[in-house]
Amino acid sequence: MSSTGLAVFEKTLHETNLWLKELMEESGLDSREDAYGALKAVFHALRDRLGPENAVHLGAQLPILLRGVFYEGWHPAKTPTYERHLRDFLDHLSDRLPPRLAAEPELAARSVFNVMWRRIDSGEVAKVIKIMPHELRELWAAT
Repeated sequence: MSSTGLAVFEKTLHETNLWLKELMEESGLDSREDAYGALKAVFHALRDRLGPENAVHLGAQLPILLRGVFYEGWHPAKTPTYERHLRDFLDHLSDRLPPRLAAEPELAARSVFNVMWRRIDSGEVAKVIKIMPHELRELWAAT
């Protein structure tokens, strides 16, 4: 029997661990805690920039456990944010990153976006990229 007793939970734990491992490799982070902190901060900054409808479509693509991280603390009425310039988005992200990672918001964003590109349906990611302002699209390797 599995440790949780439910296959769906085992699957989402496994998928989440794969995301974190891949993010650690992508970013050079050396702990799962740091990878989680970067993932959560980027998810929230992206979610808030997308607005409710698009955020819901993206969130539906995530494994169950990561979907919870994506939606944690969300206030849809306060979105979307309107950062149109890369520096503004990175400043917003830096405020959300754990203090030890705050100096590297661009690395965090690029790394998480690269993992998302590989792990989520490419058509869905392409839709997200398309609605982002031009400067923010540059954070996605796929562009």
